[in-house]
Amino acid sequence: MKRALPFLGLMACLAAGTAAAQSDRTSQPPAKSASAPLARAVPVSSSGAQQFQLANGMQLIVQPDRRAPTAMHMVWVRVGSMDEVDGTSGVAHVLEHMMFKGTKSVPPGDFSRRVAALGGQENAFTSRDYTGYYQQIPSHRLEEVMRLEADRFAHNQWPDAEFRKEIEVVKEERRMRTEDQPRALLWEQLGAAAFVASPYRRPVVGWMSDLDAMAPDDVRQFHHRWYVPGNATVVVAGDVDVAKVRALAEKYYGSIPARAVPERKPRIEPAQRGLRRIEVKAPAEQAYVALAFRVPRLASPDALTADDRDALALTVLSAVLSGYDGARLERGLTQGADRVADSADSGASVVGRGPAQFVLTGVPAQGKTAQQVEEALRAEVARVAREGVSSAELERVKTQWMASKVYGRDSLQSQASELGSNWVQGFGLDAEDRILAQLRTVTPQQVQSVAQRYFGDDQLTVATLLPQPLAAGTPRPSTAPGSAAHRH
Repeated sequence: MKRALPFLGLMACLAAGTAAAQSDRTSQPPAKSASAPLARAVPVSSSGAQQFQLANGMQLIVQPDRRAPTAMHMVWVRVGSMDEVDGTSGVAHVLEHMMFKGTKSVPPGDFSRRVAALGGQENAFTSRDYTGYYQQIPSHRLEEVMRLEADRFAHNQWPDAEFRKEIEVVKEERRMRTEDQPRALLWEQLGAAAFVASPYRRPVVGWMSDLDAMAPDDVRQFHHRWYVPGNATVVVAGDVDVAKVRALAEKYYGSIPARAVPERKPRIEPAQRGLRRIEVKAPAEQAYVALAFRVPRLASPDALTADDRDALALTVLSAVLSGYDGARLERGLTQGADRVADSADSGASVVGRGPAQFVLTGVPAQGKTAQQVEEALRAEVARVAREGVSSAELERVKTQWMASKVYGRDSLQSQASELGSNWVQGFGLDAEDRILAQLRTVTPQQVQSVAQRYFGDDQLTVATLLPQPLAAGTPRPSTAPGSAAHRH
């Protein structure tokens, strides 16, 4: 079925499967004219990446890297499950599947075969905040995949029969990856409980009843509405010439007619006014508990507001708790004769188009309960609130982030994904450098302050997995939380 696209680096730590969007463009981009320049240049990043706006409003980002004769080509569309409406949950992900089902010139299934014939690999991914498509190919075959991708972006079409087959594939994916996975089921229920107005309450894969009721025209209308040039960017990283890529992008993508990006209505999550608690019963071998706290999101890495600074401090707090082997949660909960957990983790999902969360999770050790794990997780945060953290702890996690950034440069996929996710979030090309620089300024006092202010009951939702008996001979694998769905 699907495999994960490994987004490496700091932005993955901040987003944890989500991405933040820039201000929505609701006006139609200027029409292309004979006297118009090929594209408008945007500042160059420290890594050499360059950004351009094509005449129809589509963005192009090019990152030269000549260490190997290969290239990563990606198209990011600023649309995900949060742009769906009730009754059609899952349509963004279904459309991702249907994008492989043909155009007037490419029969169903032929897209993947053609990419493979070029010596390339391809896949796609859908999250709450965005949808993306990518191909990694020998760099001299770049033009062929740009022609193919531009064609399906603008001219995706397929018979109803193809939809009827593929919707069953999506339903089976939901069964295998959610309904048959107890922890994934818990995370779905946690999202539905933690959010009231935000569309983050809906699962990316969709509710099964909505998939059952989905019609081919639901998918076609979603494509027509959101797959417009001003709502997308092309990212190319690898052994390429910037000027040549720019000319190819104008040739294949720039010729797509400009249309207005739909207006997005604000859907602000109201303040939580008390602790929420749910229990999920599912066949499982071990209990599991997840605590989700409402926290501020990082809106911009520049001209930081108080909320932005708190979001960065919460990111550092999460790294102190579980960002390395032997971090606080591991030492405090999973080691020693009186250990309460087999595993414990934390995550600060502070980048996203919707509300942010700080999550603590744990699996009880034999003879221990989920309640004991919950109490131990909260006790570790309370300890930070009471005693603070050391400068040495902060320096350790900051050094690891620097190393992660260096290692990420070895992967074209990582480079392209960073640039694409930055664009979706409305951040600049150098956002990761700027965020890292800001994180390095976070002080022990700021970490202690956020630990004191954001972990009360009134902004907490707790989900507990209550294991039910397993059928004989059918052990259930665990699934880590995540909000992205991938095609293969």
